[in-house]
Amino acid sequence: MSGKKNTNSACRSMLYMPGNNPGMLQHAAVFGADSVLFDLEDAVSEREKDAARRLVSHFVKDVDFGKVIVTVRINGADTPYFERDLKEIVPSRPAAVRVPKCHSPEDVTRADELMSEIERANNMPLGSVKIHAMLETAHGIEHAYDIAVSSPRIEALTLGGQDLTADLGVQKTRGGVEFLYARGRIVMAAKAAGLSAFDTVWTDLNDIEGLKNEAALAVQIGFTGKAAVHPSQVDAIHEAYRPDTKELRRAFRIVAGAEAAEREGKGVISVDGRMVDGPIVTRAFNLINLASLYGIEKEDDLT
Repeated sequence: MSGKKNTNSACRSMLYMPGNNPGMLQHAAVFGADSVLFDLEDAVSEREKDAARRLVSHFVKDVDFGKVIVTVRINGADTPYFERDLKEIVPSRPAAVRVPKCHSPEDVTRADELMSEIERANNMPLGSVKIHAMLETAHGIEHAYDIAVSSPRIEALTLGGQDLTADLGVQKTRGGVEFLYARGRIVMAAKAAGLSAFDTVWTDLNDIEGLKNEAALAVQIGFTGKAAVHPSQVDAIHEAYRPDTKELRRAFRIVAGAEAAEREGKGVISVDGRMVDGPIVTRAFNLINLASLYGIEKEDDLT
């Protein structure tokens, strides 16, 4: 009985950065986020779209960001920039492109087909650049699972809260009750399809307590990570994802028991007087993988 580490579980924070800001792009690796999102969509005005695209392509291709995962949010399929963004960004080889305003599986398959053409033209392995599908409308939320399974390139579903409130005709509240259904639908669809799920941004930079509460909710619901709009928000997000000490101690015992059982050829193990099956072992591996981001590699590291 063995578990597998889910590398996606290590991406707690995704920090948006304007694609037209070379200063921020240059220092992307120092802000402490697990992943950075270079934004070519909302953060960039119409007159700066072309320049931002070239700038982001250069930084992704030529700058070493270390362990920080680099994703680029392109412009939507309903804009004249969609194909241009893909043609310039995909060859620079980011980890993924975030496709905004995915209303249906067709929005993803169109991106997939174009990306395949671009990869072939640039002698890249097919499927090397992944897709994060951003759901920002009622139609997109209702088609979450169909979108999640529409392409093998899809690595994650993500909630776009600002556009969703506009589509629903509601106001964003501090408690976020207006997003409860959408959040649940996205997480369930993502997990059913074996994908990561990323929560929307918290826009009030002056309300860190509100961010902490919303990040804690994201963890409880099952989101893999949460997007941030400012470096000051990263620590609060990471703290929300920090594993509980008691739960982590049990995870170490489960993994040790599973590894011993595998060596001895046993199919069933018991930890703390309870039977442990495959899904529990997998969750324990994922929790330990997450703990490594906090400098906890073994049970002795816990205080």
